[in-house]
Amino acid sequence: MLIDVSKDTIIINDTNSTLKSYQISQIFFWGFLKARKGDAYKLFSKDINSVLLKLLRYFDGEEVSYSLSPAAREYLLCLTDSIDKFQKIKDTGEEFKEGIFDSGKFNEFLSFIAKSIHRQLKEHQIKAAFHLYLMSNSANFSVPGSGKTAVILTVYEKLRLEKKVNLLLVIGPPACFGPWRTEFRLTLGRDPECRVLAGGEQAQRKSEYFSPPSQVAELYLTTYQTLLNDQEQLGIFLGHSGIRTFLVVDEAHYIKQVNGSWANAVLNISKYAKYRCVLTGTPMPKSYKDVFNLFDFLWPGHSPINPDTKIKIEIEENNDTQSAKELLKETIGPLFYRVRKSELGLIPPQFHPPHILHMNKYEKLIYDAVENRIRDYSKQDYLRNIDLIKILIKGRITRLRQCVSYAKLLSSALEDYDETIVQRQSTLMQLISDYDSLEIPKKLEYLIEFVDDLQKRKQKVVIWSHFIGTLKLITNSLAQSGYKCKLIYGDTPVEHMSIHDEETREKIRDEFVDPDSGLDILVANPAACAESISLHKTCFNAIYYDLSYNCAQFLQSLDRIHRVGGSEINQANYYFLQYENTIDQDIKNNLERKAQKMYDVIEEDYGIYSLDMFGEDDQIEAYERLFGKK
Repeated sequence: MLIDVSKDTIIINDTNSTLKSYQISQIFFWGFLKARKGDAYKLFSKDINSVLLKLLRYFDGEEVSYSLSPAAREYLLCLTDSIDKFQKIKDTGEEFKEGIFDSGKFNEFLSFIAKSIHRQLKEHQIKAAFHLYLMSNSANFSVPGSGKTAVILTVYEKLRLEKKVNLLLVIGPPACFGPWRTEFRLTLGRDPECRVLAGGEQAQRKSEYFSPPSQVAELYLTTYQTLLNDQEQLGIFLGHSGIRTFLVVDEAHYIKQVNGSWANAVLNISKYAKYRCVLTGTPMPKSYKDVFNLFDFLWPGHSPINPDTKIKIEIEENNDTQSAKELLKETIGPLFYRVRKSELGLIPPQFHPPHILHMNKYEKLIYDAVENRIRDYSKQDYLRNIDLIKILIKGRITRLRQCVSYAKLLSSALEDYDETIVQRQSTLMQLISDYDSLEIPKKLEYLIEFVDDLQKRKQKVVIWSHFIGTLKLITNSLAQSGYKCKLIYGDTPVEHMSIHDEETREKIRDEFVDPDSGLDILVANPAACAESISLHKTCFNAIYYDLSYNCAQFLQSLDRIHRVGGSEINQANYYFLQYENTIDQDIKNNLERKAQKMYDVIEEDYGIYSLDMFGEDDQIEAYERLFGKK
């Protein structure tokens, strides 16, 4: 019997009918198919490594006599060599985590940092950087705000000076572009020649992929969506002779979906890189299998999580969480580095008691009317199907949240929600339409006084709200009161849009954090500004004008002013404006419960992070608390 390997195919030529029926059944189970002619069995797979090794072990155990073709022998030799090298790397990572490493190499690394790294790294950043340097391909799962970008840039510079890489390519959300350029300058002490491969005119963008090697830039930034569209051209570009790429996937939880289009695009280009790293503070948002793509990317063609192990992890996750954790620890434990929040040495933030306010006359009247209307509707819900009820509940909760944010928001329609909370021709709708001429919301009155006090103390502040109408109301009201403030929300252009006559989020952020700019007030919503934007160097105050049930966005917004590089010496202060006896209290209490669970989980290496943090189930549970389960 002869075993041959050809590209992505394993071929078993059983010309002498050596295999017994149960052995044939076994190889069929692994995916082999009987050839139409002759006595051959074939298996086609993009990952034949684990199957080939499993097949040979099985035949050896069964004492099946076989021989290998020259191609198969060469393939097996390369494969076993690759396995041996990988095992050495894995052993090195495990020893490093146990405190065992080459002190001479570490001292040389420290000497490099002292000589070539412009900024002073924290101890946890040095350890993370040395781990990545030892691993060549590694994941950094450190908590948000720990300084992961500086870690990557440090290792990139070391490899660049060693002539091992000459290009840094970062794939991530558009919001990360500005921070990468800023951190490059602060960490390495120079401005890189940078190309943004996202947005703009498609033909012009794609022409960048065909630049001669002599015109290649040092830093390239692209988005997941652009990569999906340009992966073929980018693969050609990275495959050019002389290009040695350090490929970084930032906010890597975006590629967690197995067989997702973004994930597949990232996996397709991973083979072109010399070194790879993934960055995310939430490696397993909802399931242990969320890390599968991350390690497939890091080790293309030889993923540490082989297909059999993936199946075991999925099974154990449903039956025995502890067993799944142990399996993950054994499989990927040495290959990632993680800094916990408790290791950052930050001053604990101050969560001030909420400022409980009495609504002004008309907003109180509107809130009570809407709440009573929803209560009446809830009595009829048993007549509706469950899917419709869920849609209605989300819409009703949003209407209540609008009431405690800015009553006039009720005059606008909600997507996928057409229930009539307020009759069009009613007196109540007239009140809502005329609201701006009737009174100023109590929260806004209080906010202006609060901001005035912070201005007198020369302190910057970020004000968070979730509704566009409220964001604009706050910004315009503060401007009319004589304060300089700017707004970041979904329509604020990001850098890759190439819009020259409008301020981008990056420019507004840079002006805000500049201590001498005169811009001391930033108004923002978490959906647009809670990820990848750091405010902590000069801003230590955050006011939450309103809240949502989305705990993930809430936690990200907290981290904007509580991070490495400022929060070691400056305390972050969080303030909350709330109306008495309203949905405000339920939302905040829910966020506090979920946040505490999150902080408990975030100290673990293999914790599932979701905890229903994204708000949909929370809205339904909140509705049941507020209006009774129907």
